[in-house]
Order: sequence, then structure tokens, then C-alpha cells
Amino acid sequence: MSPMVRLRASRDIAHIHRGIMPTPFHSRSSRLNLNQQWSQWNGFASAVYYADPQLEYFATRNTCGVFDTSPMRKYRFAGSDAAAMLDRMVTRDVMAQPVDTVAYNVWCTDTGKVVDDGTLFRLGAEEFMLCCADPGYDWFCLAAVGFDAVAITDISEDLAALALQGPTSCALLKALGFAGIDQCKPFQVMRFPFGSGRLLVSRTGYTGDLGYELWVQPQDAELLWDELFTRGGVYGIQPMGDESLEMARVEAGFLAPDVDFHGSLHTVERGHDHSPLELGLGWILNFRKQHFSGRAALIAQKESGNYRRLLKLDIEGNKPAQHSILYADRKCATEIGYITSALWSPVVKANIAYGLVEAKYFGGQIWAEIYHQKELRWQRKVARCTRVTKPFWAPERAKLTPPPDC
Repeated sequence: MSPMVRLRASRDIAHIHRGIMPTPFHSRSSRLNLNQQWSQWNGFASAVYYADPQLEYFATRNTCGVFDTSPMRKYRFAGSDAAAMLDRMVTRDVMAQPVDTVAYNVWCTDTGKVVDDGTLFRLGAEEFMLCCADPGYDWFCLAAVGFDAVAITDISEDLAALALQGPTSCALLKALGFAGIDQCKPFQVMRFPFGSGRLLVSRTGYTGDLGYELWVQPQDAELLWDELFTRGGVYGIQPMGDESLEMARVEAGFLAPDVDFHGSLHTVERGHDHSPLELGLGWILNFRKQHFSGRAALIAQKESGNYRRLLKLDIEGNKPAQHSILYADRKCATEIGYITSALWSPVVKANIAYGLVEAKYFGGQIWAEIYHQKELRWQRKVARCTRVTKPFWAPERAKLTPPPDC
């Protein structure tokens, strides 16, 4: 006789073992993950979605959403040579970066190809934190050769992190008692006592909207989650998974590694890696600096003008152009590039995408060959693409200090 099967409510399931590690917030986030859908990010469980990706996405645009960024790799650089070492490695001017600010950065090979991108926090005159999606310790150690007075430490497991994003995010933090948070400017850092230590708050994020990233010691992670969700109900708080964050970051004009570009250390075929100029990141190349890795190669590429362009595209129709090939003509006779990211944007009400286009074609017509299903039958559509120069979504509240409460 078969034993009786006892069903359990999803809120009572702490974790379904999938061979991946839990983050410091997992005991809380797992209870909200109704379908127990997890991806793997640097060996940690990351929610694909909790209940519904669309619901989570709209929270970032109308109320606020929380995404667990603890799996992100975090490195501490400390010592009298820290600023000089980082200034030589990354493309922006580290020496001029003020304390308690954050700067988006990329670092390149000597041939000008992007190794990775990330955010550089200056936490003191001689102390920095660099956050990136993928591990980079070996590269950082190589970049530090010749700089004796810099210590590089992998602190990825020493900090838990949440991204709190959306128009009510500041109002919620004020309600939690973080006095003065409304005076925190974009890319600024503030500190508050919290739990057994302190909470580091940066006005940064990956959604293009008003938002903050909260950095806390792992032993205080559950307390932070509980306080956010206990008080956050009236502010419309929702947990966010990978799918909803992906939608928001495309609208915001942000790049994703292994989606929009390949890090040069992970490519096999020549030409499958990318330079910052190709990715539309010329604005963070500080050629006034005497030297940084890849500077000479990037100057030569810029002067030649002969490089691919990653373009923001508004595509006619409403069929997303994922995995589409781009052409210079409606007959699809001349292939000129491909789509890297695409979606129908619920808030912009447009069919948007990023497309990498070969140098000699980026100024001409662009057409996307889109395949989509209708009642299980594949349909083909050729759609005109229009270039967009600004982010698809950039609300004014994301720049205002103090920001509005909603």
C-alpha cells in the first residue's frame, strides 16, 4: 500500500535542493517563490520569477521591487596605490572620483577589448569596492603588477545586497527611519547603523528608474528583508526575479554580459569580443588620462571610425525581434548585423531592441527578419528599424534630489 502523500504550502518550503548555494536572503526569498524557479548565478540560486514576471516588472515602474544581487562579485582594493592601480586598469578617471560616490566602468585588454564592466565605489581616499557580474580576481591581480601598496580582497561573501528599485523606493527607506536618504544624489553613497553593524546605501541600480542598492553584512540580511517587507506593503513592494529585471534593464539602455557583449577572456573566435566604442560606451573613455589598458588601441579605432555599432532600435510592429538577423534592405539580401536583446516594452509601448551593426551599414536602412509563432505555426515578418539615441525609459524622478515619493 502506497504511503499517503502530504502536500505542503509553498510558503513552508524553505529550499528545493538543486546543487546551488543559497544567498543570505534565501530563507526569505524562497518562501515567496511560488513555483521554485531558480537560475544559477556564480553558484548561487537566483529567482527566475516569484509569481509572475509582469507583476514584478510593473512594481519597478509603479511601486517598488526588490532583487537579490548578493551573487554579484565584490572586490576590495585598499592601500596607497589602490587609486593609481585602478586608474591604470579602468577607462574612467579614478583619481578624480570623489569619496562616497559610484562610477560605472569598463576594463579592457591591451587590444581595447572589454574584459568586463561594473561599478566602482570609492569608499575612502585609499579604499575602493568594485562590483561586477562575473569573477575577476585573477585579472585584477595581473593588473596590480608593479603596484606594491595595494591589497585586493574578494569580499563577495562578506556582503549581502538587495536592489530596491521603483518610484516608492525612497519613500519606503524614509519610512524605515533612514534619515536623510532623500538627499542622496544619483551615484552617491550613504551609511546608516543597522543590525549588528551598518548599512551601505548607494543610489544606483539596473532599472533606469529611481532606486537604491542596499549592502549589508550577511548576518543582518534576514532582518533587512523582514523590515522592507513588513513596512513595504503599503508601498507596493514585490520581489523581483531575473525575467522582470531583464525587461527593465533593456528599457533603461543598460548592457548585459553574455547577452549584448562577450567578455574578451571568454571568447574563442577572433572578432567575437567587443570594444567599448562598439558598445556605445565612448562616453566613459577618458583619453585625457596618460595611460590605461587598451588606450592606444582604442584611440586608433576611434580615429579610423571602422568599428561595429551597438544601436538602440525601435522596430515596427509588436513582435519582439529576439535572435533576429539584421539586413540593409527589405528583401534581406545584404546581412549587416544581429539583434542582441529585444522585447515589447509595456511602459514605452514600443517594440525595442539592441542591434550590433557592421561599420559601413550603421548609417543606412536597417531591417529585422523576425520569426514568431501563431497557433504553433511559424510566421516570418520583415520589419523596419528606427535608431534611438537615448534610453527608452529615463523618468525625471530618477535624477531628482530629493526624489518624489511616488
